[in-house]
Amino acid sequence: MLQIINIAEIVVAILLIGSILMQNRGAGLSSSFGGDFGGYYSKRGLEKFLMQFTVLLATLFILLAIANLVMANKFS
Repeated sequence: MLQIINIAEIVVAILLIGSILMQNRGAGLSSSFGGDFGGYYSKRGLEKFLMQFTVLLATLFILLAIANLVMANKFS
């Protein structure tokens, strides 16, 4: 069971890295400090899906990490 959680965590981590890298570069915190300011706009289409997918993957990664910790302590 622990191996399945480890493999799932690796897959989720790779997908999370990919979804973060695919997001818009100008949407970061740098625009708050005088960076590329394009004004406020709402996310639509693929950008909205990527943001929601990233949040889902991050939540899943945290849950898998907690499950991994609980299972490792249970079997040791």
